[in-house]
Amino acid sequence: MISRSNLLPLLVTLLLLGMASMLAWMQIATTLQLASTAPDYAIRWMVLVYSTLPRMATALLCGAALSLSGALFQQVLRNPLASPTTLGISAGANLALVLTMLFFPALLGVGRDLAALVGSSAAAGLVFLLGARRGFSPFSLVMAGLVVSLWCGGLAAILTLLNERYLVSLYIWGAGSLSQQSWDTSISLALKLLVIGTMAALIIRPLGLIELGEAGAASVGLRPSRLRFIAVTLAVMLAAFVTSAVGVIGFIGLVAPTLARLVGARRPAALLAWSTVIGASLLFFADSALMNLAGAWSDMLPTGAVTAVFGSPLLLAMLPRLKIRNRIIEQPRLSGPGLISARWGLWIAGLCCVAILIGAIFIGRATNGDWAIVSPDLWQSILPLRWPRLVAAFASGAMLAAAGTILQRLTGNEMASPEVLGISAGATLGITIAVFFVAVPSLAGQLGYAAIGALSVLALIFLLAARSGLAPERVLLAGIALSAMADAVVGILGATGDPRTVFLMRWMSGSTYNVNQQIAVTVSGLAILLVAASLLLRRWLDLLPLGQRPAGSLGVPTRAARLALLLLAGLLSAAATLSVGPLTFVGLMAPHLAREFGARRATSQLVVGSLAGGGLMVMADWIGRTLLFPYEVPAGLVSALIGAPFLIVLMRRKA
Repeated sequence: MISRSNLLPLLVTLLLLGMASMLAWMQIATTLQLASTAPDYAIRWMVLVYSTLPRMATALLCGAALSLSGALFQQVLRNPLASPTTLGISAGANLALVLTMLFFPALLGVGRDLAALVGSSAAAGLVFLLGARRGFSPFSLVMAGLVVSLWCGGLAAILTLLNERYLVSLYIWGAGSLSQQSWDTSISLALKLLVIGTMAALIIRPLGLIELGEAGAASVGLRPSRLRFIAVTLAVMLAAFVTSAVGVIGFIGLVAPTLARLVGARRPAALLAWSTVIGASLLFFADSALMNLAGAWSDMLPTGAVTAVFGSPLLLAMLPRLKIRNRIIEQPRLSGPGLISARWGLWIAGLCCVAILIGAIFIGRATNGDWAIVSPDLWQSILPLRWPRLVAAFASGAMLAAAGTILQRLTGNEMASPEVLGISAGATLGITIAVFFVAVPSLAGQLGYAAIGALSVLALIFLLAARSGLAPERVLLAGIALSAMADAVVGILGATGDPRTVFLMRWMSGSTYNVNQQIAVTVSGLAILLVAASLLLRRWLDLLPLGQRPAGSLGVPTRAARLALLLLAGLLSAAATLSVGPLTFVGLMAPHLAREFGARRATSQLVVGSLAGGGLMVMADWIGRTLLFPYEVPAGLVSALIGAPFLIVLMRRKA
């Protein structure tokens, strides 16, 4: 007799398995019904036995492993947002494997799993080190995971750019490819999953006791810290083994446990068991659909990107029903003393910007690689090459900082920024459509597509989170989902091997190589216009964080004000993304810097933050231009690599 708590999970599993089996049958039926005398009989049977069937088995096993990993994370951390993707575990494993692939390829044959384990363990250690300072709250863990994930992704992207001959294969593998040529991967994964699954089953009862709390669990003889270490280790191992075998497959580890919980799996045993089978069915269904829809292209399209395309809308649809349990709400740090006064902060930020701009223009590398100051007789030939990219970088950084300030004040969430909420990813999607579907998009056309993409993502986020009163966890989760979906679409287009992929990859990395005087003037003009518009709305930015009723009682038309500010943030993000790409931390970092400089009011935070954001982007452009001379590293990637450690230090100091 099946209990009611298990009935719905069973129906969901059967539904997913049924659809997946039907699609899988369509894939293999023609080969099974083929006459043995057919001329291509042997070849098609070889493909079926050594490619198609192993791929289906790998999809089931990877889905089960990732879902079990996500369920373990969510149960032991009591965090519904935890998963190998949101905690940066998969990104850490991916970076370690990319490093091994490029610099120690001989180790891949013997130490592939070890490299993935080292990378994922390092990422997990860093995330939990940061999260422990704030009681493992959901926000702090996901925030730290996003920082680590973006940093690892940025470094992996730099390595990919510097090794373009591997570009397409790294794109496909890194995005999660289930293509198989034998049963080796399936058998290996099955054995590992069997061992780790058995160990997870042994700790199910203690995991249930964690629900009693620290004191309650200790009173029955349980050591919560040891149990957490064991469960997290098992979850990290599962994610690392999957990444080692097939690359990064996101969202399964987040969606499957969420879906299991929503259909009634509450107790630890039920949650772990149903998450595992639902995740296996979900990935099997996604990969079977991909094989049928893509046909001969199915080996070139990354399944991990497709799961994000499937999983993101599903997660977005579930958001209104999602109950966030046991969360520790962090108070927005929009008030309180800074390191210095706002006036001194403004002076320091301004002087630093002037010094950075002068240094970036006049200091660089000579043709022999030595450091040199541009002599006056070379100004006419050197300066016209440097000033456009510096102006564009400064303007873009200032706009990202203004957008981040608006979003953080509007949501009361210090993690909000164009990068985290997926607004930059939406702009990227718009640019991608322009590049792939418009013959030669003009600068205005690119800006228009980027603005449409950014505003669409922003509108969706706030539409989905409006019922919860823009609760930070809903906004954050919606942003993660939409960002992953936009990145997935870009990844699928990129994996096709189209030559425009190289241009797109360079643009996404935040390259200022192609900035000319026209682009610099256009971007700087937009920056002046949009940042000035932000300053005009400073009263709304000061009063809206007080809440809807207090702000309304002071004469603020809250609905219109929110809409106008969201529109402004979208335009700022789109214009900035146009020249420095989506991979920066400036929109997240600059508002924090401004508060550290004593800028608490909207006006001072916008001004100091814009100066700080502009200065950071100029410094990133200069470092990227000179550090690996004669090679150049895009400014967006450099800012992400500098910004992530900076933000980690900032988070630790504030904890």
